Amino acid sequence: MLLGSIEAGGTKFVCAIGTEDGKILDRITIPTRTPDETIPEVIAFFRKEKISALGIGSFGPIDVKKNSPTYGHILKTPKIPWQNYPFLQTLQDALEVPCGFTTDVNAAVLGEYVYGAGKDADSCLYVTVGTGIGAGAVFRGELLEGMSHPEMGHIIVRKSPDDPFEGICPFHRDCLEGLASGPAIEKRWGRKGAELADEKKVWELEAYYLAQAVVQYTMILMPEKIIIGGGVSNQAAIFPLIRRHVREMINGYITAPAVDEKISDYIVSPGLRGDSGIVGGLVLAKRALEQAG
Repeated sequence: MLLGSIEAGGTKFVCAIGTEDGKILDRITIPTRTPDETIPEVIAFFRKEKISALGIGSFGPIDVKKNSPTYGHILKTPKIPWQNYPFLQTLQDALEVPCGFTTDVNAAVLGEYVYGAGKDADSCLYVTVGTGIGAGAVFRGELLEGMSHPEMGHIIVRKSPDDPFEGICPFHRDCLEGLASGPAIEKRWGRKGAELADEKKVWELEAYYLAQAVVQYTMILMPEKIIIGGGVSNQAAIFPLIRRHVREMINGYITAPAVDEKISDYIVSPGLRGDSGIVGGLVLAKRALEQAG
């Protein structure tokens, strides 16, 4: 049985065909242009093989409420041609298979929960730090969602007294995403993060902001594992800095070993490396098929 997966990002769509045990057999990358340009290529790829179901992890914001009249739509995204686009319905109509639909970061946390760094935990949280910052959480196999999907990248953090940078979020200026995303790093320091690998002060500040987020996520959700992915996580030196700041900020309040002597096993990089989202899409597809009976 073959399953389909889409990791739909603001820059590119990664489409894959795989098996129900999470193995990727074929994939293609398609630039994110307009829906009229991109979606026909997506449909053509999946029509090559007879897939039984499809899982979609999409850039957002999206409507994930199944009883909503706009369920499956991309909502008020900065990518104007995609605003109010019926993403899920379009793929369902074209491929005539059950489809699962969630955010790209929710797909990533599902992939890590089932096959990656969170596979031995009952709960885990995945944070992506790149062009934006987002997070998804799974508890006992279920995605954490309420009136919509979480927007954990826009929490408010304390500014470092040594940081005069105003932030770049168009809504909140100095929220987490406004201070610690990839574009924020570039705007603050004048170079992309990949070009600043040896600049310790860059990663000390980045770790300070990300650690605040990790502490808040820990205090509110108490996940058993926190996985940090995205382009910024490729800076391996940042993980010890985040862990150190987290321990200092918690200051002994939580007595669980995960935030003390075992913190290296609590705050980790993705087990699936760059495939978290696309493997998570296969998990979504399998679940959609099971729910369809």
